[in-house]
Amino acid sequence: MRALSTAFGLLMVAAAAIGTRGPSLAVVAIAVAAVVVGAGSVGAATLAVGCTVVLLVLSDPPPIVAALAGLSATAYLVLRHSARVEESVSWPTVAGAVGFSAVGMAAVLIPVDVAWLPLAAPVAVLAVYLIVTRPYLAGHGELR
Repeated sequence: MRALSTAFGLLMVAAAAIGTRGPSLAVVAIAVAAVVVGAGSVGAATLAVGCTVVLLVLSDPPPIVAALAGLSATAYLVLRHSARVEESVSWPTVAGAVGFSAVGMAAVLIPVDVAWLPLAAPVAVLAVYLIVTRPYLAGHGELR
C-alpha cells in the first residue's frame, strides 16, 4: 500500500505543479522530497500536502486541477495515516471526498450573482458542522 500512497502523493504534487515556474519550483522540489520521505513518516506526508496547498495558492491553477490535487491529497493521507487500508478506505470516505470535490467544482463553475450568498456561507458551514457532530456531542451532555 505504500507504493499506492506514494503514487497518489506524486500525482497530487504533479497536478499542483502544472504551469509552475520560477521560485515555486523550490516548493515542488520540497513537496516531492516530502512525498518520498513520507513513505516512512506520516509527518512528512502531511508536510507534502501542506507544500501542495502552498503551491496551489502560488500558481492559481484551473479549478479542475485543484480538485484533482485535492482528491489525490485525500487518497494520499488516508492511505498514509491508516494502519489497515481495508478499514479506512470505505464507501463513506470515498463518497465524502468525491462529493466535496463535486460541490467545490459546482461552486466555482456555476455562476451565481447573489450578493448576500458570501455572508450566508459561514452560517451554513457552522450549521452543517453542528448537525454532523451532534451524535458525538449528544453522548457528552451537549446539544441533546
